[in-house]
Amino acid sequence: MRRSPIHRSRVRATAAWLATSVLALLLACFQTTACAGEPAAADRAPGPELRTAAASAATNGRSTSYDGVVEAVRQTSVAAQVPGAVVLLAVKAGDRVQAGQVLLRLDARAAEQNAAAGAAQVRAARAGQEAATREYERQKQLFEKNYISRAALERAEAQFKATQAEAAAQLASAGAARTQTDFHVVRAPYAGVVADVAVVLGDMAMPGRPLLTLYDPAALRIKAAVPQTAALRLPHELVAEAEIPGIGQRIVPSRAQLLPTVDPATHTLELRLELPPKMAGVAPGMFARAWLPVAGGAELRVFVPEQAVVRRAELTAVYVVGATGRPLLRQVRLGRAEGDRIEVLSGVNGGERVALDPQIAARTR
Repeated sequence: MRRSPIHRSRVRATAAWLATSVLALLLACFQTTACAGEPAAADRAPGPELRTAAASAATNGRSTSYDGVVEAVRQTSVAAQVPGAVVLLAVKAGDRVQAGQVLLRLDARAAEQNAAAGAAQVRAARAGQEAATREYERQKQLFEKNYISRAALERAEAQFKATQAEAAAQLASAGAARTQTDFHVVRAPYAGVVADVAVVLGDMAMPGRPLLTLYDPAALRIKAAVPQTAALRLPHELVAEAEIPGIGQRIVPSRAQLLPTVDPATHTLELRLELPPKMAGVAPGMFARAWLPVAGGAELRVFVPEQAVVRRAELTAVYVVGATGRPLLRQVRLGRAEGDRIEVLSGVNGGERVALDPQIAARTR
């Protein structure tokens, strides 16, 4: 059936109206979605404010500290002189021992058999020496009565001296065998404390292999590294103090010594502070500080709030906020804490600003 031109025009007008309506609806939905996804600036929630504080600098005209460690003046790695299996372990770590006390024993059966064989050879040599002595005495009597010649007497005398020398050699060999037997018993060289035992029953000891570590608790000292530049400014009469965290007070060492040689790798000098004898609660390996007087002017010290310090495993750092306002993580070396602030030995200069909240600083970009 053929349609009239009027009907066809009406259909086209209706289709155009529908297309225009659909396009308007899609545009309205797009605008609504965009507006809903991006709220106005006034409706946005403000981020947490990054609070900062300036690293304060203070002068110390009296003394400055250097990190150190407690060590024993006498600390020995005890080892065996002969090989052998460990058959007796008489001490453990932490035991106090006296000089000459048995620490451990090694299997000495072979050495004991050698010593017994040496003793038997000594007895045989002495028996031969006695027979040669009697024979020599008889030959002398016969010579005095002119029954033998001088040559026969000299042969008897030579035989006597050879037998005597052989007996002396056997005696020395037996003594060496007995000494070897004594090497299988390890004794304490001095009175002290067993710091570590490196073997167990059944282990094979070899000459030079450390079996245990022994130290003398009555003679301890603090070892610290002093920079070369600071050592040159020290007074001639060295007066130092020591500090061990946990002791509660500074310690006046019985002797202070600054070694004359400089470490070529670190350009530091070794400082030794001998502690008073028999200090309770002090052991080798403990952290300590050495306080030295400052000569030629005051020492500048930098402090930061303790809450600004970031500690992650072996890392110690702070977030330093520069002129751009962006916090940057910087590794530091810390010193002594004083109240709610802590000294920074290196890494931050006085006047630089540090973030007080490291977690907020870590999220700030």
